[in-house]
Amino acid sequence: MPTIHLTTVIHAPIERVFDLSRSVTMHKKSMQHNGEEAVRGRTSGLMELNETVTWRAKHIRKVRELTTKITAMQRSHFFADEMTEGDFKFLKHEHHFKAIENGTIMIDLFEFGTPYGRMGRWFEKLYLARYMKNLLKARNKAIKEYAESDKWRVVLS
Repeated sequence: MPTIHLTTVIHAPIERVFDLSRSVTMHKKSMQHNGEEAVRGRTSGLMELNETVTWRAKHIRKVRELTTKITAMQRSHFFADEMTEGDFKFLKHEHHFKAIENGTIMIDLFEFGTPYGRMGRWFEKLYLARYMKNLLKARNKAIKEYAESDKWRVVLS
């Protein structure tokens, strides 16, 4: 099962980075290139513990839906979301935040697995792990851009 580990330094307060990371609006903005939209559950605002959201977007030549639930949260320092419905066998995304002198370190631990046995594991290694890592990098780049400018006010207002 692949695990993606990303570390992003963001020159903004931890509370702002934490809130942008759980903002449905921010997620939509960061995934505009896939036409991603929230279609059920929490469709705007900030995700809270035990809330779900269903995302619909075109990925790998097909329109797909993925429902995730916030399964753990420690305000400003950590939250986790896990797939409850979707194409994966398993998906868990841990978001860790650490305040530093000039901002915040944001750490993503993203684990997933496909349900297609040996062929699925082959696909994960050859293509899917890189695809998912690039999606996370795009998301983090957008969060960083918004957090380090005045754009965050529009997303969190």
